[in-house]
Order: sequence, then structure tokens, then C-alpha cells
Amino acid sequence: MVRSALFVATLATPLPTAASEVRQDLGQLQRVVEAYVRKETSGLPGQASFNVTPLDPRLSLARCPAPEAFMPPGGRLWGKSAVGVRCMAPVAWTVYASVQVEINAEYVVTARPVAHGETVNLQDLVLMRGDLARLPAGIVIDPMHAIGKQFAMSLGAGQPVRQDMLRSPNVVSQGQGVRIVSQGPGFRVSTEGRALANATEGQSVQVRSPSGQTVSGIARAGGVVEVRY
Repeated sequence: MVRSALFVATLATPLPTAASEVRQDLGQLQRVVEAYVRKETSGLPGQASFNVTPLDPRLSLARCPAPEAFMPPGGRLWGKSAVGVRCMAPVAWTVYASVQVEINAEYVVTARPVAHGETVNLQDLVLMRGDLARLPAGIVIDPMHAIGKQFAMSLGAGQPVRQDMLRSPNVVSQGQGVRIVSQGPGFRVSTEGRALANATEGQSVQVRSPSGQTVSGIARAGGVVEVRY
């Protein structure tokens, strides 16, 4: 959905008034920006809508056969942003249009007050709908990405859940007896050991073997540490 707006955000040096046949059609630049934003937001979650601010009608630019839209370095089509349009030849120029992007989608919030360290269950979460661009970065939009993890802080009911509010549970705890599975080309050996630190699934952790040797491996569910050679 594209809506009109009244304010202007351009960065270009106007040329002296030129004959209409050599001036750039600003409506074409508007369409170039709209097509670019529509394409770039098509893969975003939910339903994206945007508003491109028309360029200042007093702006006079040399006609460009192939104006190109682009995102400035570090830019992002999320909330209030800017999209550039440039011409390389016959006369080089660049202008910027202000764009407001809204992302209407469902996101996860807490269904009740939760405490630090609680394991996330489906009944702890509910879905709400709103503009993701107005919410903090890292909002969880799929409950399955949170279930089984632990809350890294206490939260009140109805609070949006961010990725940094969750942590993976430890599959290996410091001092725990673990099974060390050592494997390499043509061999696989299993022995007992003891973990020297906590680790979540896929994290590296040091363990001590029965001989007293300390080795590093990858923590797996069920108290297993994989050591590859």
C-alpha cells in the first residue's frame, strides 16, 4: 500500500532551470523508488506497507536514461528510512527520498508474569499483531523459536519477547559426569569424564578424562561431549 505525504527529504544540488525536454521527470523517480521498496520489502514477515515522500517539485535535474534506486550504507527498509536515486550519465546526480515502512505482523508476548530461569512453555506465550518496525530489534515472531529455552530475566504479562530475553538451557553443567565421544577417520571411542564448565547445545566445553587429561569438545544433549580429531 502506497500513501501520499507532504514532507521532503532530498540531497541534491538543483540545476539552473532547463528546458522541459532535458529535465528529469520527478514522477519517474518516485516510481523507481516505489518499485525498489516494493521489491525489497516483499520478503519481510507479515504485511508490509510503505509511504514514499514525493521529491520537491522545484528540484531540477538533468534527464537520466536509467535512474537507479539504492540503499545508503547502513540503511534498512524498516520504519523511517531513506532510499537514494542516482544517475551516472550523462550528468551524475543523487537524490534521497524519505520512506516510512510499516510491517504489520504477529509477534510473541508473555501470557503471564514469568521469572528469570523459567523454561518457556507454549502456555507462557500469546501472539499479538502490530507494526514490527515500531518494536525493538530482535522481537520473536514464531513461538517455536522460544519454546524450550529459558527466560534470561523476569518479565511482566503482555511484554514483547526479544531474542536477548531468552537463553538456551545448559545440556552440560560444571562438575557433571559426561560421556566423552572421541571420533576421527576410522575410529570412535567412548569414555567417561567430567565437565569443567557449563555449556549449551553446540557450545565448546572442556572436560577431564579419567586419565586426568583435559580436552575440548562440543556439548550435546544427554550429557554427551563430542571430541573430533
